Amino acid sequence: MKKLLVIVILPVLIIVLGYLIVDSISKPVRFNQEQKRRQAVAIERLKDIRTLQVAYKTQFGQFTDNLDTLLDFYYNGHISVIRQVGSWDDSLAVAQKRVFRETINIPVRDSLLKHSGFMIDSIRYIPFSGGKEFEMAAAIRTVSGVPVPLFEAVASFDYLLRGLDRQSIVNLKADFLDRTGTPGLRVGSVEAPNNNAGNWE
Repeated sequence: MKKLLVIVILPVLIIVLGYLIVDSISKPVRFNQEQKRRQAVAIERLKDIRTLQVAYKTQFGQFTDNLDTLLDFYYNGHISVIRQVGSWDDSLAVAQKRVFRETINIPVRDSLLKHSGFMIDSIRYIPFSGGKEFEMAAAIRTVSGVPVPLFEAVASFDYLLRGLDRQSIVNLKADFLDRTGTPGLRVGSVEAPNNNAGNWE
Protein backbone atom coordinates (compact mmCIF):
# COMPACT_ATOMS: atom_id res chain seq x y z
CA MET A 1 0.00 0.00 0.00
CA LYS A 2 2.84 2.38 0.85
CA LYS A 3 4.50 1.57 -2.47
CA LEU A 4 1.26 2.23 -4.35
CA LEU A 5 0.92 5.59 -2.59
CA VAL A 6 4.47 6.63 -3.53
CA ILE A 7 4.46 5.30 -7.10
CA VAL A 8 0.93 6.16 -8.28
CA ILE A 9 -1.01 8.52 -6.04
CA LEU A 10 1.76 10.96 -5.08
CA PRO A 11 2.81 11.73 -8.71
CA VAL A 12 -0.86 12.22 -9.66
CA LEU A 13 -1.33 14.64 -6.76
CA ILE A 14 1.82 16.53 -7.76
CA ILE A 15 0.61 16.85 -11.37
CA VAL A 16 -2.86 18.03 -10.26
CA LEU A 17 -1.40 20.56 -7.81
CA GLY A 18 1.06 21.79 -10.45
CA TYR A 19 -1.79 22.26 -12.93
CA LEU A 20 -3.88 24.19 -10.39
CA ILE A 21 -0.96 26.47 -9.55
CA VAL A 22 -0.18 27.20 -13.21
CA ASP A 23 -3.89 27.73 -13.96
CA SER A 24 -4.31 30.17 -11.05
CA ILE A 25 -1.31 32.17 -12.28
CA SER A 26 -2.31 32.21 -15.95
CA LYS A 27 -6.06 32.89 -15.42
CA PRO A 28 -5.61 36.66 -14.80
CA VAL A 29 -3.23 36.87 -17.76
CA ARG A 30 -5.76 35.17 -20.06
CA PHE A 31 -8.55 37.42 -18.73
CA ASN A 32 -6.49 40.59 -19.35
CA GLN A 33 -5.62 39.53 -22.90
CA GLU A 34 -9.23 38.71 -23.78
CA GLN A 35 -10.53 41.83 -22.03
CA LYS A 36 -8.16 44.06 -24.03
CA ARG A 37 -9.12 42.34 -27.29
CA ARG A 38 -12.85 42.74 -26.68
CA GLN A 39 -12.44 46.25 -25.35
CA ALA A 40 -10.59 47.34 -28.51
CA VAL A 41 -13.51 46.18 -30.70
CA ALA A 42 -16.08 47.91 -28.46
CA ILE A 43 -14.07 51.14 -28.43
CA GLU A 44 -14.05 51.21 -32.24
CA ARG A 45 -17.85 50.90 -32.26
CA LEU A 46 -18.23 53.61 -29.63
CA LYS A 47 -16.00 55.91 -31.70
CA ASP A 48 -18.17 55.20 -34.76
CA ILE A 49 -21.30 56.04 -32.74
CA ARG A 50 -19.61 59.28 -31.63
CA THR A 51 -18.75 60.18 -35.23
CA LEU A 52 -22.36 59.68 -36.33
CA GLN A 53 -23.70 61.55 -33.30
CA VAL A 54 -21.48 64.58 -33.96
CA ALA A 55 -22.57 64.66 -37.63
CA TYR A 56 -26.21 64.28 -36.55
CA LYS A 57 -25.86 67.19 -34.11
CA THR A 58 -24.22 69.34 -36.78
CA GLN A 59 -27.22 68.73 -39.02
CA PHE A 60 -30.06 68.90 -36.45
CA GLY A 61 -28.66 70.88 -33.52
CA GLN A 62 -29.02 68.08 -30.98
CA PHE A 63 -28.02 64.46 -30.39
CA THR A 64 -30.36 61.48 -30.62
CA ASP A 65 -30.96 58.81 -27.99
CA ASN A 66 -32.20 56.30 -30.55
CA LEU A 67 -29.96 53.91 -32.47
CA ASP A 68 -32.60 53.46 -35.19
CA THR A 69 -32.61 57.22 -35.81
CA LEU A 70 -28.81 57.17 -36.02
CA LEU A 71 -28.87 54.30 -38.53
CA ASP A 72 -31.52 56.08 -40.61
CA PHE A 73 -29.32 59.19 -40.60
CA TYR A 74 -26.40 57.08 -41.88
CA TYR A 75 -28.44 55.56 -44.72
CA ASN A 76 -30.58 58.57 -45.71
CA GLY A 77 -29.00 61.68 -44.18
CA HIS A 78 -26.82 64.33 -45.77
CA ILE A 79 -24.04 66.52 -44.49
CA SER A 80 -23.87 70.11 -45.71
CA VAL A 81 -20.37 71.16 -46.75
CA ILE A 82 -19.43 74.67 -47.83
CA ARG A 83 -17.05 74.68 -50.76
CA GLN A 84 -15.11 77.81 -51.67
CA VAL A 85 -13.82 78.41 -55.18
CA GLY A 86 -10.97 80.90 -55.43
CA SER A 87 -9.41 83.02 -52.70
CA TRP A 88 -10.86 86.14 -51.11
CA ASP A 89 -7.27 87.44 -50.93
CA ASP A 90 -7.10 87.57 -54.74
CA SER A 91 -8.62 91.02 -55.43
CA LEU A 92 -8.68 90.53 -59.21
CA ALA A 93 -10.59 87.23 -58.89
CA VAL A 94 -12.99 88.87 -56.44
CA ALA A 95 -13.54 91.81 -58.80
CA GLN A 96 -14.21 89.39 -61.67
CA LYS A 97 -16.62 87.44 -59.44
CA ARG A 98 -14.59 84.23 -59.76
CA VAL A 99 -14.55 83.74 -55.99
CA PHE A 100 -17.66 82.23 -54.47
CA ARG A 101 -18.94 79.75 -51.95
CA GLU A 102 -21.52 77.05 -52.46
CA THR A 103 -23.20 74.54 -50.19
CA ILE A 104 -23.00 70.90 -51.21
CA ASN A 105 -25.04 68.13 -49.62
CA ILE A 106 -23.07 64.88 -49.36
CA PRO A 107 -24.74 61.60 -48.30
CA VAL A 108 -23.53 60.53 -44.85
CA ARG A 109 -22.81 56.98 -45.98
CA ASP A 110 -20.48 58.30 -48.71
CA SER A 111 -18.47 60.54 -46.41
CA LEU A 112 -18.27 59.07 -42.89
CA LEU A 113 -16.93 55.85 -41.39
CA LYS A 114 -14.94 54.63 -44.35
CA HIS A 115 -12.35 52.73 -42.29
CA SER A 116 -11.71 49.06 -43.01
CA GLY A 117 -13.87 46.54 -41.24
CA PHE A 118 -16.73 49.00 -40.64
CA MET A 119 -20.18 47.42 -40.89
CA ILE A 120 -23.08 49.75 -40.13
CA ASP A 121 -25.42 46.88 -39.23
CA SER A 122 -23.14 45.91 -36.29
CA ILE A 123 -22.82 49.41 -34.82
CA ARG A 124 -25.81 49.01 -32.50
CA TYR A 125 -24.54 45.81 -30.83
CA ILE A 126 -22.04 45.41 -28.00
CA PRO A 127 -19.44 42.98 -29.37
CA PHE A 128 -19.34 39.46 -27.86
CA SER A 129 -22.63 40.15 -26.01
CA GLY A 130 -24.94 37.83 -27.90
CA GLY A 131 -26.96 40.69 -29.40
CA LYS A 132 -27.21 43.21 -26.53
CA GLU A 133 -27.39 46.82 -27.73
CA PHE A 134 -25.39 49.81 -26.53
CA GLU A 135 -27.30 51.93 -24.02
CA MET A 136 -27.71 55.40 -25.48
CA ALA A 137 -29.03 58.60 -23.96
CA ALA A 138 -29.26 62.23 -25.04
CA ALA A 139 -30.07 65.36 -23.07
CA ILE A 140 -29.83 69.14 -23.14
CA ARG A 141 -28.22 70.61 -20.03
CA THR A 142 -27.91 74.29 -19.18
CA VAL A 143 -24.28 75.21 -18.60
CA SER A 144 -23.58 78.84 -17.59
CA GLY A 145 -27.01 79.79 -18.87
CA VAL A 146 -26.46 78.16 -22.27
CA PRO A 147 -28.32 75.01 -23.39
CA VAL A 148 -25.74 72.33 -24.32
CA PRO A 149 -26.73 69.13 -26.18
CA LEU A 150 -25.12 66.02 -24.66
CA PHE A 151 -25.14 62.30 -25.39
CA GLU A 152 -23.62 59.10 -24.08
CA ALA A 153 -23.34 55.51 -25.27
CA VAL A 154 -22.42 52.75 -22.82
CA ALA A 155 -21.22 49.15 -23.13
CA SER A 156 -21.62 47.30 -19.84
CA PHE A 157 -18.75 44.97 -18.93
CA ASP A 158 -21.36 42.37 -17.97
CA TYR A 159 -22.28 42.08 -21.66
CA LEU A 160 -18.92 42.86 -23.27
CA LEU A 161 -17.00 40.31 -21.18
CA ARG A 162 -19.75 37.69 -21.10
CA GLY A 163 -18.39 34.19 -20.48
CA LEU A 164 -15.14 35.32 -18.82
CA ASP A 165 -14.14 34.94 -15.16
CA ARG A 166 -16.94 36.48 -13.07
CA GLN A 167 -14.76 37.76 -10.22
CA SER A 168 -12.40 39.46 -12.67
CA ILE A 169 -15.40 41.20 -14.29
CA VAL A 170 -16.65 42.37 -10.87
CA ASN A 171 -13.20 43.76 -10.05
CA LEU A 172 -12.92 45.55 -13.41
CA LYS A 173 -16.40 47.07 -13.04
CA ALA A 174 -15.57 48.36 -9.57
CA ASP A 175 -12.33 49.89 -10.85
CA PHE A 176 -14.05 51.66 -13.77
CA LEU A 177 -16.90 52.81 -11.52
CA ASP A 178 -14.40 54.38 -9.10
CA ARG A 179 -12.34 56.02 -11.84
CA THR A 180 -14.99 57.03 -14.38
CA GLY A 181 -18.41 56.72 -12.77
CA THR A 182 -19.52 53.95 -15.17
CA PRO A 183 -19.11 50.17 -14.74
CA GLY A 184 -18.25 49.76 -18.41
CA LEU A 185 -17.04 51.64 -21.47
CA ARG A 186 -18.72 54.98 -22.11
CA VAL A 187 -18.37 57.69 -24.74
CA GLY A 188 -19.78 61.14 -23.97
CA SER A 189 -21.81 62.01 -20.89
CA VAL A 190 -25.32 63.29 -20.26
CA GLU A 191 -24.33 64.61 -16.84
CA ALA A 192 -21.81 67.27 -17.90
CA PRO A 193 -20.00 68.34 -21.08
CA ASN A 194 -16.82 66.30 -21.66
CA ASN A 195 -16.21 66.98 -25.35
CA ASN A 196 -17.71 63.57 -26.14
CA ALA A 197 -14.63 61.84 -24.72
CA GLY A 198 -14.49 58.13 -23.97
CA ASN A 199 -13.82 57.00 -20.41
CA TRP A 200 -10.91 54.91 -21.72
CA GLU A 201 -9.12 58.02 -23.09
